[in-house]
Amino acid sequence: MTTRAAVFDVDGTLADTNHLHVTAWWEAFRQAGHDVPMHAIHRSIGLGGHDLIARLLGEDRDKGQDDALSNAHKTLYGTYFDRLPAFHDAGRLLRTLAAGGWTVVLATSAGGGELSALRRAIDADDVISATASADDVAQGKPAPDPVRQALELAGARAGDSVFVGDTVWDMQAGTRAGVTCVGLLCGGIPRADLTEAGAAVIHDDPADLLAHLDDGPLRGTTS
Repeated sequence: MTTRAAVFDVDGTLADTNHLHVTAWWEAFRQAGHDVPMHAIHRSIGLGGHDLIARLLGEDRDKGQDDALSNAHKTLYGTYFDRLPAFHDAGRLLRTLAAGGWTVVLATSAGGGELSALRRAIDADDVISATASADDVAQGKPAPDPVRQALELAGARAGDSVFVGDTVWDMQAGTRAGVTCVGLLCGGIPRADLTEAGAAVIHDDPADLLAHLDDGPLRGTTS
């Protein structure tokens, strides 16, 4: 039997957390004396912490501040851990795919307590086979490493698998890993940007994807 992996990003894809990250990063930058507009932070969400800082502050920044900025963001974002909101039908989507024979795997920049909080919010641990987190790979998205790690954990081939995400970094990572990419608009990134980055199909959110499973690359069961 062929193993097909349904690989999912988490922030902005299964959980409505992108703007919480924006607020936490904005405050972390503000406390460190940096005036970074929220719209620029939003476009960088989905990158690993140090990559996000480099993109927003530039290579000529004081890199000695990077760890402090990243830790400040983690502390500020951590205040939301007990109330992170999953998107409607996110857990149901994962369970439906698992029941249809897909191996459900997460590929996320989150790790540690943050990932644990997100998994509690999604409430679908019974069907999540594995997680490739920021703790497991040398390079985060848009490098293909997280997606490839997820495929390895699932025992699936790229050509038989699908990656669902909400950012251009997700689409680029999935494309570089050789999987079919599905983009969701619920993270706030425009449709055209996701398509340009490699999305083969676009849906509004997990509920919309669930309602149209039979029309796209996640249709059917494994055989």
